[in-house]
Amino acid sequence: MITITVILVALMVTADAASDILVAKAMKQIGEVHDFRPRALIKTFRQMAGNRTLMTGIGAAAIHFFTFLALLSFVGLSYVFPATALVYVMATAGAQFILKEHVSRRRWAGVTLVCAGMLLVSFS
Repeated sequence: MITITVILVALMVTADAASDILVAKAMKQIGEVHDFRPRALIKTFRQMAGNRTLMTGIGAAAIHFFTFLALLSFVGLSYVFPATALVYVMATAGAQFILKEHVSRRRWAGVTLVCAGMLLVSFS
């Protein structure tokens, strides 16, 4: 039971971070929406529907969601939710190394504090 729990938590965290990174990358490819007229929005939605990176990101989000539900079916929320703090580490690392964003030391310190806080919550 513990082995399947660890595997599902790892899958959930990886899928969540991957979905965040992929959706961010796709939206950079598509660009900012400036025109909110119906025709322009339809064009943007078509662009989004044809973007493989975005569709893969949405698929990863679905994997995260269903893995989260599966975990909640046999492990309590008080176990699952603190484990999700690892997403902050993976998503921030992905932003820095995959998306080539600048991540300051202050932001890394914040991620560390979030993880430390979730660790404290999990022990209480």
